Amino acid sequence: MTNKQTVINTGKTRKKVIYAVQYLFLGIISIVSIFPFAWMIIGSTNKSMDITLGKMTFGDQFFINLKNLLEAGDLLTCLKNSAILSIFITCLSMLVCSLAGYGFVVYQSKKKEFFFSLILLSMMIPTSSLVIPMFKMFNGMQLLNTKIGVVLPALSTAFLIFFFRQNTKNFPFETIQSARIDGLGEFGIFFKIYMPMMKSTYAAAAIITFMSSWNNYMWPLISLQTKDQRTLPLLISSLGTAYTPDYGMIMVGIIITTIPSALIFFLMQKNFVNSMMGSVK
Repeated sequence: MTNKQTVINTGKTRKKVIYAVQYLFLGIISIVSIFPFAWMIIGSTNKSMDITLGKMTFGDQFFINLKNLLEAGDLLTCLKNSAILSIFITCLSMLVCSLAGYGFVVYQSKKKEFFFSLILLSMMIPTSSLVIPMFKMFNGMQLLNTKIGVVLPALSTAFLIFFFRQNTKNFPFETIQSARIDGLGEFGIFFKIYMPMMKSTYAAAAIITFMSSWNNYMWPLISLQTKDQRTLPLLISSLGTAYTPDYGMIMVGIIITTIPSALIFFLMQKNFVNSMMGSVK
């Protein structure tokens, strides 16, 4: 009994040590992850000089920095432009990519795997290498400096098509067959059966697409050439190009830019996790 009790106690001690190490590791990772956001919030309340000197306590300059930001650029216009572009890109991209992912699974074709391989190969092409051809093409169509010129390149992405295809593999095909027997059309099956049952997948796709389009910088920088069409990332970038940038003002701008993405993620994080787990299964 004594030896058995000793083994049990040793096992419990070992588990406690393992748990302590795990929690210590997770705590360190959490601090490292949260620190930039905390420093951004603290910096938004201080003067630019204090931020440069590394001050890590809250100040009283937040509203002054906010006032300077409103005076430095048309914040509301940039916020509206970002919101319009992100909402349109998110909705249209989810519709187009989900239709593609659904089609690759539900409909049979000898060449569908070949075309899907081509879509995956397109992920290997650097975005920067497409800038010049896209610029010439959209310039020829007279779509530069327009919202349509920003929305069109983002309507379909290889990652989202792959994401919907993988999740659609878990969709019960018997449901589609039953709907067809009952006389429901293909678009009716997609919109009335597939989309409601795949809401977790759509929520995850919405988070990914919205955050990507909200923070998109390279193509809007090239395509949108006037101040009235600028988005928030372009406004923040222009604030940092001065000879002596006001870091407090920039921190306020970054916070305003971060809030919508954070809200979308926290509102849909449960569905996001469920969709990720579903795709793994």
